[in-house]
Amino acid sequence: MSDLSPGELVGGLIAVVAVLALVAVLVLLARQRAHLHRQDELLALSRELRHRYDALQAVTKEGVLVSSLQGRVLDLSERAAAILGVDAAASVGKPLTDLPIVLVNEQGLAMNPAAVLGHRTARAGFTVDSELVGVAAPGSAGGQVRMVQVASQLVPAGDGEQAAVLTTLVDVTGRREVEAALSRSETQFRVAMENAPIGMALVDLDWRVVEANAAFAELLGTSVNALRGYSMEDLSTPDTRAAERLEVDRLLGGGQHRFSLEKRYQRADGHLVWVVLDTALVRSPTGEPDHFVVQVRDSTESRLQAEMLTHRAMHDPLTGLANRTLLQEVLQSVLEQPAAVDRVAVLACDLDAFKEINDRYGHAAGDELLVHVAGVLRAATARRGTVARLGGDEFVVVVQDQDGPKAVFEVAAAIHAGLAEPVRVGRRRLGVAASVGIALADSETIAGGAPTLLAAADAALYKAKGAGRGRTEIYESSMGIVSSADVHRELSQALAAGELVVHYQPIVDLADSRLVGYEALIRWEHPYRGLLLPAAFLPLVQEAGLAVQLGQFVATSVVAFVASAPDSKLWVSVNVSADQLGDGEFATTLLAEISRHRVMAGRVVVELTESSLVASGTRIRHELTQLSAAGVPILLDDFGTGVSPLSYLRDLPVAGVKLDMSFTSGIPDDPTAGKVARALGALARELAMVTIAEGIEHEEQADYLHRNGWRYGQGWLYGGAQPAPHA
Repeated sequence: MSDLSPGELVGGLIAVVAVLALVAVLVLLARQRAHLHRQDELLALSRELRHRYDALQAVTKEGVLVSSLQGRVLDLSERAAAILGVDAAASVGKPLTDLPIVLVNEQGLAMNPAAVLGHRTARAGFTVDSELVGVAAPGSAGGQVRMVQVASQLVPAGDGEQAAVLTTLVDVTGRREVEAALSRSETQFRVAMENAPIGMALVDLDWRVVEANAAFAELLGTSVNALRGYSMEDLSTPDTRAAERLEVDRLLGGGQHRFSLEKRYQRADGHLVWVVLDTALVRSPTGEPDHFVVQVRDSTESRLQAEMLTHRAMHDPLTGLANRTLLQEVLQSVLEQPAAVDRVAVLACDLDAFKEINDRYGHAAGDELLVHVAGVLRAATARRGTVARLGGDEFVVVVQDQDGPKAVFEVAAAIHAGLAEPVRVGRRRLGVAASVGIALADSETIAGGAPTLLAAADAALYKAKGAGRGRTEIYESSMGIVSSADVHRELSQALAAGELVVHYQPIVDLADSRLVGYEALIRWEHPYRGLLLPAAFLPLVQEAGLAVQLGQFVATSVVAFVASAPDSKLWVSVNVSADQLGDGEFATTLLAEISRHRVMAGRVVVELTESSLVASGTRIRHELTQLSAAGVPILLDDFGTGVSPLSYLRDLPVAGVKLDMSFTSGIPDDPTAGKVARALGALARELAMVTIAEGIEHEEQADYLHRNGWRYGQGWLYGGAQPAPHA
């Protein structure tokens, strides 16, 4: 037992309790300090997280809205506030239904903000719900609506101990507009492609059809379904595939961006069609080739028209034979081939007494006879060469054969034999013969080219005609080749010797076929070749520089004819080209002759072709004005065929027009020719001009032209050109 007194014992206990209390207080103080430190750390962490949250919201495109289950806004990011068009600070603590926003669905119907942005009782658990809504400011009915993708998620302990709703908002207005624009563009392209009048197709990099339109399928005589997956190369004819593949490879290699190629496709029925293939390469955003866009246009008709035009430019329209241009190309080509000597020969053929047949039986009978002769020459040649008509009754055959001399003589003999049988023209049987000149290709003529060999054959033809006609002569060096200089000299001599003469074709009043005048037409009475028409020598006249001299000769002859005519009312028109105008010689001669013979100026008329006026200068216009002022009427010939007839009618002293025979010949079978004739006649009458139609061959043409305002006419119906009737 302790010796401590009770007082001491109590005091010791008190001390112990005090110590224990102090320790307890110290422990409590330590715990409190630790708790406060933990709170400070949590507060700092909370601030740090808030800063990170705010920073994240500053850069993200998504807006965040936190609301209680009761629909009250607990937090709203600045991005969410901007998307909804509200103030973030003022919105916190407000019910969702009190926010100044208008939400609509994709059909434009209003939606409850609490149902869209808040908790949806029908969706239990922690599911994510997303939908597209429109956000519009209050009172902006009919205004622009912002499209927003809304996603809501139930978050546990989001509001203290209670769950909350976390809603994310993404503005997709721009994306939706881009998607709508792309969809609209795709729709427009699809509609345009499907309804395009020309063939279109999308083709992959393997050159196979991915998609095609109806026009493309129709062009190929198949269906769109059949074209899908079909190789474009297999549509082509074998001869065009290599060129097409080359162009495609150049596209893929970057050598070009597009190409256009005319080629032939084979239809499903086996027929061939000409097409123009236009192809463009479409690249991806990274620049890599993606696919081709192809357009296919049917060019069959235009191709045929082009071929027809080319054929017309190279062939005689009456007989279908080659013309002078094609003949010279063919002859030059065969002369340039190896071993042309003894393989090539030229045969020149000219009909005997053709003019008499033409004048006696008419232009139509003459044409029919020429067509028959063309057939005889084709048959005689028997595909051993090329037959050509140079004009009038002049024909040439280029013979190409292993044994040229033998072949050309056989052709000549066949021509004479073929023409021995009389030709039936209408109800008549007409006999016709021909003179033939032959030139064989040798080293000398080959060196001179096509013109030299043709001139040699022409020289032999002259000898055949001079020796009695109906004969065949072979060119010999003693004959000499007629050069251009020789022809020019021959023309000059012909003019001096009176071989050039003027014939007159009647012009009548279409109302009663009464003779009112004539057109003066130049002819060459050649001593060997017979009577030559202007087309055979007028180009040579211009080359020889004899145009002015010839014009003066015609003016003198015509005025003398008019002065001696019994009928003082008859008038005569004279054809004048630009080469005969400009220096005053023609006008001076014509007016001097009119004065000398005391003829009324109005009885001599000057005709000008539109083509001769294209390059007219002020001197030519001055000379025409001088003639018009003296009382000489000016007519515009070949009306309707030139470059700018309206400007001529306005700028030149024109008193009348002559309708070109190309329009007259089309009446009444060609409606277009009739319409043109009617329109030109109306124009001339509106300008109070004299109207003359040429080339009339039958009454139906005359009646039509008269009904449509053409006053005068000329042609084979009323008679061809003849020597002066009262000479």
